[in-house]
Amino acid sequence: MTSDEVLNLFRSSGALLEGHFKLSSGLHSGGYLQCALVLQHPAHAGKLGQALGAQLRALGATKVLSPALGGLIIGHEVGRELGLPAIFAERVDGKLTLRRGFSLNAADRVVVIEDVATAAGATVVGAGSIIDRSGGNPNLSVPFTALVTLSLPTYEAQACPMCAAGSPVTKPGSRT
Repeated sequence: MTSDEVLNLFRSSGALLEGHFKLSSGLHSGGYLQCALVLQHPAHAGKLGQALGAQLRALGATKVLSPALGGLIIGHEVGRELGLPAIFAERVDGKLTLRRGFSLNAADRVVVIEDVATAAGATVVGAGSIIDRSGGNPNLSVPFTALVTLSLPTYEAQACPMCAAGSPVTKPGSRT
């Protein structure tokens, strides 16, 4: 898939938002990507997972790991494309944890889909996402692949030009 094709899926799903947003990190931004609105369509999720999995295939992963809830659907679709188990971590007391009988060991080569910080002793061989909003600077220590790279500037609240202009801020997403 080309970047334009991916962004067209976001636009047609109402998932590429413009305004004044407070992100999960606490930073403010004029753009927000609500992947759930794209991934609610199984055909879209399948296409995105196929494209992302194809870009990650050469890493030789043995499992796909993603955080619940946001990365679960795309992680599953990447696993389908790669023919690998797709497991997920859940927040327990604010920390991402493997539950439900999922496990990783030192022999596992994991590709992380979205932003999981640890992989429970396995070797992380790469990471991937549908959108890289860092402008191509994800600051990771493993190979990183995204279907689209966007530069969506973020600001500390006290330095936010939208706040300075009196624009009301919206908190999208699922985390408070």
